[in-house]
Amino acid sequence: MSIQLPIPIERYVQIANSGTPEAVPECFASDAIVHDEGQTYEGVAAIRKWMAATKKKYGHTVAPLELTEHGGQSVLKARLAGSFPGSPITVNFNFILAGGKIHSLEIRS
Repeated sequence: MSIQLPIPIERYVQIANSGTPEAVPECFASDAIVHDEGQTYEGVAAIRKWMAATKKKYGHTVAPLELTEHGGQSVLKARLAGSFPGSPITVNFNFILAGGKIHSLEIRS
């Protein structure tokens, strides 16, 4: 089964899986914010560094399972697999999109 994702979310998954953080501006707004593992990353430069460091640390992949809409958020349920305890796990990626870009992303396990 194939899931139809909004373009910025589809691009985020492609970047996360390919390990090409230099492509972050293609899907994130310049003032975007990411919340992951108790940390907050603000702006494209910080998000690019976070994506590179996370890929290096975990070598993870994101496999979309389901997309729902809740109160202005696009919630992507995905299987996250990599070199971390308990892998693979199911994670919710909570996106707020505007103007064709990701403005906010919160990752919750």
